[in-house]
Amino acid sequence: MNIIISNASGKPIYEQIVAQIKQLIMTDVLKEGDALPSMRVLAKDLRISVITTKRAYEELESEGFIETVTGKGSFVAGRNKELIKEERYRQIEELLSKACDISKTSGIAYEELVDILSLIYKEA
Repeated sequence: MNIIISNASGKPIYEQIVAQIKQLIMTDVLKEGDALPSMRVLAKDLRISVITTKRAYEELESEGFIETVTGKGSFVAGRNKELIKEERYRQIEELLSKACDISKTSGIAYEELVDILSLIYKEA
């Protein structure tokens, strides 16, 4: 599992870990039942505190992305398609919100923004 921590990011380290693991799960790089590295191993690999990895794993577990089995470790949870879909909607809304903010401050009309989105969507 390749997680990259950016000190230049405005996000706390645990949030960076959570976001990247979610992305790995949502794109099927990590599949149901796959084991995650232990909190200690991940902390050592990333050169961060175990407390930080613990916080990330706890958040992932509370959101239903992973399951932790005492004495065995943490694993990718059974795929809840609605949970994954809802997370993707949230990500899209966040990105589109940023695009709307930029377009408003740049004087780009709503119709132009829709045209841009339509072109991008058709080319992807």
